Amino acid sequence: MNSAASRNLVRELGLLDATMIVIGSMIGSGIFIVSAESARLTGAPGWLLLTWVVAGLLTICGALCCAELATMMPRAGGVYVFLHAAYGPAFGFLFGWTLFLVVQTGTIAAVAIAFAKFLSVFAPAVSTDHYLVAPFAIAPHFAISLSTEQLAAIGLIALLTFTNTRGLRLGTLVQNSFTSMKTLALLGVVVIGLAFGWRQGSAALSAHWWNSNANGWSAAVAQPGLRLTGAAAIALLFGKGMVGPLFAQTAWTNVTFIGSEVRIPGRNLSRALLYGCGIVVLLYIAANIAYIAVLPFPAIEHAPQNRVAGAMMREIFGAPGLLAVAAAIMISTFGCNNGLILAGARVYYAMARDRLFFARIGTTNKFHVPAAALIVQGIWTGLLTLPRTVSRGANGLTQYGNVYTQLLEYIVSADLVFYILLVVAVIVLRRRRPAAERPYRTWGYPVVPVASAVLALLLTADLVFLAPATSGIGLLIVLTGLPVYLAWSACRKTA
Repeated sequence: MNSAASRNLVRELGLLDATMIVIGSMIGSGIFIVSAESARLTGAPGWLLLTWVVAGLLTICGALCCAELATMMPRAGGVYVFLHAAYGPAFGFLFGWTLFLVVQTGTIAAVAIAFAKFLSVFAPAVSTDHYLVAPFAIAPHFAISLSTEQLAAIGLIALLTFTNTRGLRLGTLVQNSFTSMKTLALLGVVVIGLAFGWRQGSAALSAHWWNSNANGWSAAVAQPGLRLTGAAAIALLFGKGMVGPLFAQTAWTNVTFIGSEVRIPGRNLSRALLYGCGIVVLLYIAANIAYIAVLPFPAIEHAPQNRVAGAMMREIFGAPGLLAVAAAIMISTFGCNNGLILAGARVYYAMARDRLFFARIGTTNKFHVPAAALIVQGIWTGLLTLPRTVSRGANGLTQYGNVYTQLLEYIVSADLVFYILLVVAVIVLRRRRPAAERPYRTWGYPVVPVASAVLALLLTADLVFLAPATSGIGLLIVLTGLPVYLAWSACRKTA
């Protein structure tokens, strides 16, 4: 692996900057939305909270392991570098390939569309069905369109890509500003819910905390086709209910992607990971306590368009509450996308420096940032907003979805596999490189990496059992990188 991969990058980021990237990349629109699906799958407030607690434990354990690797190898590319070192270049490439193909870029596209959806609350001209280019078929179940909503999302991606090409300081200024605002906004949602909640009829006071069946829950309704009942059904659907919380907490590894640009990385990277993840996990659990303190459980399960936070604020303040949540989500998604765009480009930059991606991607501009990587990432992400899935609704009308949303659903199991490889890499590298300098050592080693890997493996098996086709497609998406890797490796050998 080319250790010169970061020679043109400059260490400008301090502990606050790095922590803001962790927090900012994690807090997007998920915390305001995904609890509805988790509630439908688990059927009781106790199980709902537990999905967030266990997802939070996985995140914290992952951060504890990742902190050792990040301080040991503080280089551009982060997780790509760690997997490359532990298992060989093929594993590192497959991570970077999947990140570029759908994980990072698909998430950026999803967050940009979420920004545009809530922008429509204040600008009605921005709409899902206000088309500049009407949907036209490109395959039996797929179409391409350009709506004002899609255009607004592309505009956001272009704006943040441009600002990040103008230097790291400008990118982190945007990040710090918006992360501060959205953290305060989420904290405000928590405080308001806890202060005005605990009413008669709220889930906290009226629903059965652990008895899902007593709340009218049915495994057959939550997961059509599931033949299991009782504890076995609850256990399986609890695992599926963690998908939303895990997705809402993803992207905490993004700070490792900019390892070459953090000052005193042996201290700051580990602290940023642990401080940032800890703050977000606590805020997320507190937000869900606020939801169940205010809303009846059916109102959480069936919140309009899954917007649980909006339903909570409307319950307290009426229509102005919805406007406040829309503004908070716009701020949140803006800051989230800035962090994702800033960090993701560093992975492709590192791959290019190892001659596993286009050479041009491995260059920096006069502002010492990988502008070419940022631009290519921005172009592909913008293109991902255009394809639409086509289906027929119950009323017979044509419905359009987003391809990247489907791809992200497919990739959840593959993302868990990369998580397992990451935490196990701590054990592998302790054996392979016992003398390597480790400014931070994983707390609770080896229990923490082993326990988190086992839990993630069980969750992966759960998702494969409940949705084998979805999980299989996700793994196939990862494996599409194998022929690409072999081709690039062959070119590298003959060059």
